[in-house]
Amino acid sequence: MTFSYLQKRYVRAISPLLVGFLLLSGWSSAQSINQVSVDSIDAILGKHMSSKHIPGVSIAVVHQGKVVLTKGYGMANLEVSAPATDKSVYAIGSVSKQLIATGILILAQEGKLKLSDDIHIYYPQAPQTWQGITLRHLLSHTSGIIREAPAFDPAKIQPDSVVVQSAFPLPLQFSIGTKWQYCNVGYFALADIIRKVSGQPWSAFLKQRVFTPLNMTTTRTTTLTEVIPNRVDGYEWEETHYHRAQGYRALRPSGAFLSTILDLVKWDASLYTDKILTQASRTEMWTPITLKDSTKYAYGLGWTVDTLQAYRRVHHGGSLPGFRSEYARFPESGLSVIVLTNAESAQPATIAQDIALLYLRPATRKAVSKK
Repeated sequence: MTFSYLQKRYVRAISPLLVGFLLLSGWSSAQSINQVSVDSIDAILGKHMSSKHIPGVSIAVVHQGKVVLTKGYGMANLEVSAPATDKSVYAIGSVSKQLIATGILILAQEGKLKLSDDIHIYYPQAPQTWQGITLRHLLSHTSGIIREAPAFDPAKIQPDSVVVQSAFPLPLQFSIGTKWQYCNVGYFALADIIRKVSGQPWSAFLKQRVFTPLNMTTTRTTTLTEVIPNRVDGYEWEETHYHRAQGYRALRPSGAFLSTILDLVKWDASLYTDKILTQASRTEMWTPITLKDSTKYAYGLGWTVDTLQAYRRVHHGGSLPGFRSEYARFPESGLSVIVLTNAESAQPATIAQDIALLYLRPATRKAVSKK
């Protein structure tokens, strides 16, 4: 099965209806990014899909919250030859972290908690060695807590609090706030804190406060058992053939959600407004953290904060069995590139990078590089 075959039969580009919407919304007058041919995007996807054995990819290019392009490539399901489209539902992995972080920031905006709160407020039984770990440390992966808790079992459904408490007896990996080290346990704790403070399951809270207001009708928690229209299957490549990836039965708050390109475009548009998060909260999310020795680290709250060449970038990747994803924003130009794939071998961050560099103007690069 070659890419050219898939492209001829199953590639779906932006719809005429959406083109009409873009013209009405004034997208055509935007001047801060380059015009790029769809053929150039197709060439990038063809190269990556062929070299990395990726069955299906869905992408979105967004400028200042308005769609430039949405497109699906290849197969969402190899067995029934179901095409990948902009409506295909993928597991987005740790791209979900920004959504858990958003739940915490909403509660902070309402004065129901503070990012400076000590974890003992919410887990009084936490060990004394955890004294001084704040919600900010959990959000920014600077707590020192081990990455994965002993109790986490991909095949078992269990309360988030049980997973967090299983890490209590373990020593911290480093002194609080002195290093950055990726920590999924912290996001289990944050999700559980949303539940404790809001009085409802964190999944219900995020649906009520984020997904429903933004009309993100497809975004939901991952599940192996429920029937979900347009669900994508995840795959692994083994020497000469694909096989299905073994998904987690457990729900990981650190990689919680299923979503589509179209829903994530709506989320992206909201980040230009105060509808969900205030400007102060958004700035907080996208500001590099300061470690105890006063050095900066290229991570904010649920987002990596760095540069691509000379372009400032806020982004995050996601990884679950059979799925890899990347969501990248370039603040100076208003460009966002979102890439969802159904292959463990995929490198969506590189795909997003290659696409972004086509759109970013050299003038923007010069302006940013002087800072």
